[in-house]
Amino acid sequence: MSITLTLVVLCLITNGLWAQPVAANSTKPTMPRILSLEERANLMDSLLTIRLNRLLPELMRREGIDMWVIIAREYHEDPVLKTILPATWLSARRRTILLMFDNGTTVERLAVARYDVGTAGKFFRSAWNPTKQPDQFKRLAELIAERNPQKIALNRSKTFAHADGLTETEFQACLEALPKELQPRIVSGENLSVGWLETRTPEEMQVFPELCKITHAIIAEGFSNAVVKPNITTTEQMEWWFRQRINDLGLQTWFHPSVSIQRPDPIANTSAPSSAKPGSELILPGDLLHVDIGVSYLGLNSDVQQHAYVCKQGETDIPMGIKKAFAHGNRSQDILTECFQTGRTGNEILKAALEQARKEGIKATIYTHPIGTHGHAAGPAIGMWDNQGVVAGTGDYALRPNTAYSIELNAETPIPEWGDKPVRIMLEEDGFFIGGQISSSEKFRYLDGRQTTIILIKSK
Repeated sequence: MSITLTLVVLCLITNGLWAQPVAANSTKPTMPRILSLEERANLMDSLLTIRLNRLLPELMRREGIDMWVIIAREYHEDPVLKTILPATWLSARRRTILLMFDNGTTVERLAVARYDVGTAGKFFRSAWNPTKQPDQFKRLAELIAERNPQKIALNRSKTFAHADGLTETEFQACLEALPKELQPRIVSGENLSVGWLETRTPEEMQVFPELCKITHAIIAEGFSNAVVKPNITTTEQMEWWFRQRINDLGLQTWFHPSVSIQRPDPIANTSAPSSAKPGSELILPGDLLHVDIGVSYLGLNSDVQQHAYVCKQGETDIPMGIKKAFAHGNRSQDILTECFQTGRTGNEILKAALEQARKEGIKATIYTHPIGTHGHAAGPAIGMWDNQGVVAGTGDYALRPNTAYSIELNAETPIPEWGDKPVRIMLEEDGFFIGGQISSSEKFRYLDGRQTTIILIKSK
């Protein structure tokens, strides 16, 4: 089954659905073709089937859990639930309960719900008939008792919000319905949930780069003379342009885009985080622009930050000081990803990267996060913009192979042409940690390259 589905996915990818890869720094980027809603649903369901058939058993056995139960009500979905539902299910229906049981040979998948999940129970077969057992939780308890699992994982976590989707109401109802001898077998599904959310399959990694290509193409469109009119366009107008463009493509953004300016003027917006930046500013010649956007597509998310420079009249290149500052940003990215190692915690990676940056005379701030089915996704936190020390909880989680990250950071450098005023090169690009016993240069790759040259916007 998984081999057949793999071929289906690869066929969708290679059969003319998408344009050829376009480098992030291409002067003429081509927007990849956006799939229709039906095409997206078919592809997403194929990817989900592969995950359920192949990845789910691997994760349950890795964590030593033989039963996983996910419970959620409509309008209050568990973050994990939405990643397990078929593409045509946009939410839970009334109360949806999914039960996964590893019988040692296969993982049985049941829905304690009125309906099959997926056509003919493709994903989860309905195992509840309300006319025979009106109480949904009692039916769940019957199914659990019949299978007699040793560990019953429920999504409760103090560390990861992604793994804490079971409400107290639903937990108590489940607990009350279970026979007393089974209640002590309840365990946290934290590591199982995080593992499910953070792990990318090879088939998904054929798809994920397309999302990054789309994001890069949108940024290239926005950072052009077609959109930016120096002395006329404002940062707020740019933000709405990016959001509208994403919407017009039939896509969604998972946060409102942010556009900011750095310039010699000491009162200009230089380094404030997007949540604290001042109001709209007029874009002028000589400005260094910055954008932060994230796009949702095919059940995945991107998160990218890039820079553009608005040339002054007669200017044809970027000031050398800004070029050197940008090189420090790229080197900071390299330092960070060179510290990636299976089994290292986010806190350990952060400490090693900051120490190396200091040795090289780079003033770096690192706030990298996992990315995938969520924008700020489950997995190890590698620093926070407001915490360059130990990040309790999420920073203690270890790096695992086959996981994706937004390499998000900044490097601060004084600019001679600006009277040594510091500039922060704020970069963010999405990449994949392969892990395993491979060379350092191969263990991490950017999904669609990274920005290595600042985009030029000419003044007319």
